[in-house]
Amino acid sequence: MQTDKKSGRNVVDMYRRYLRLQRNFSVNTIDAYLRDVQKLLVYLHGVGVEPLEATIDDLRHFAAGLHDIGIGPRSQCRILSGVRSFYRFLLLDGYIESDPTELLESPQLGDHLPEVLSTEEVDRMEAAIDLSKWEGHRNRAIVEVLFSCGLRVSELVMLRLSSLYRDEGYVRVMGKGSKERLVPISQRALTELEFWFDDRCRMDIKPGEEDYVFLNRRGAHLTRTMVLIIIKQLAAAAGIQKTVSPHTLRHSFATALLEGGADLRAIQTMLGHESISTTEIYTHIDTTTLREEILLHHPRNIRRGEN
Repeated sequence: MQTDKKSGRNVVDMYRRYLRLQRNFSVNTIDAYLRDVQKLLVYLHGVGVEPLEATIDDLRHFAAGLHDIGIGPRSQCRILSGVRSFYRFLLLDGYIESDPTELLESPQLGDHLPEVLSTEEVDRMEAAIDLSKWEGHRNRAIVEVLFSCGLRVSELVMLRLSSLYRDEGYVRVMGKGSKERLVPISQRALTELEFWFDDRCRMDIKPGEEDYVFLNRRGAHLTRTMVLIIIKQLAAAAGIQKTVSPHTLRHSFATALLEGGADLRAIQTMLGHESISTTEIYTHIDTTTLREEILLHHPRNIRRGEN
């Protein structure tokens, strides 16, 4: 065990190195983990406790403080998950002899069923697109690829031409932790991409951006924020009252597969979930849909007209 005291800054620098080199996390993921740790360090500094000397009581007071300043339960869980990761690293690298987060509890979360779009609603979004505009076919391809492949928005904006296997009907996706996976792509999505490529080939593309599938009008690849804006505007134009984001189309993809009889493990693979427990949220969605169908169609629930 290392007995010399390390400053919080040095420990965080080593933690950043660990996340980058050993966990192989993306820059965005590393930044998120470090923001969680920084919240803890600010708190510990305020109460005069070194991070290597923090106890379970210190961490429980920190967790209670998150609630007191109005941070919601889901965000609390994410922050505490980042704190646990930090202390697991400290234990692994010998900075501490025991992990004070072992008994640290997260707030209970109720089942959160994400919004889901029907195929008819997705069709309405696509129908709302003005194909006379230069970005029309691009936006239709974005909607169709998100819905047909279940990609994360970060995976969509980084999608490369060299990752499309059109003849085989697959797309190679770089997911979280730089993990690659092959995802089937529908013929409908491929057709929409071909229409977009006809327009794309006439664009002035910036050097270094040539391999990205989806570009903005300046010839650079789209950002996640831009895709979010596109999807929200299309949902509004289609008259959809739900809260819709690119992730809604990912949820809709998974739910449609489950309702169609796909195996949960297959859905896990296509979504790139590391744990099956993450995928199991869709079993709750399917159960809710099933209950609605029973209430609507089962003879015991149908109100009979008066004779």
